[in-house]
Amino acid sequence: MTPKTTLTAIAAAALAATTGLAAIPALAHQHGHHASTPAAPTIVDVAVSTGVHNTLVAAVKAAGLVETLSSPGPFTVFAPTDTAFAKLPAGTVATLVKPENKGTLTGILTYHAVAGKVTSSDLVKLIKSHGGEATLTTVAGGKLKARLSGDKIVITDAAGRATAVTQADVVTSNGVVHVTDGVFLPA
Repeated sequence: MTPKTTLTAIAAAALAATTGLAAIPALAHQHGHHASTPAAPTIVDVAVSTGVHNTLVAAVKAAGLVETLSSPGPFTVFAPTDTAFAKLPAGTVATLVKPENKGTLTGILTYHAVAGKVTSSDLVKLIKSHGGEATLTTVAGGKLKARLSGDKIVITDAAGRATAVTQADVVTSNGVVHVTDGVFLPA
């Protein structure tokens, strides 16, 4: 990690809320919005509008991260779809969104966010320059491993679960979103 990446990680830690809204950028990308457009949607705006990130949006709201993920950032959010959340054991999401589990939920959501804007080409360069695997530090302080599998970027979480990026580089006014087919777990 470069000093710039480390500083970005520190900044992201201050804005831990961004993780929950990773799914929103997908919509912005699909509608042709660009970060340079003054009225470009935030990560949260995009997530709310996609129709496939309802679980993520509910989790972001339950964790109180809407304001953080709407802040200037920038953030890189790995946004699991509703289908990705549905792969978790039955009852997991319902338990996590309960008020008494806000801390755990916040930790999981911020484990999906990295400080700064990291595009897929940035990730590929990091992977190649680090011998085929790059380590990313999340806003939550955890580690994610990124590698290539063919032409897909695959992220492995602390639990050893591999998740593919299914849509990369959804640009928002406050960062970039990479849609994933799985949920990252810190352990």
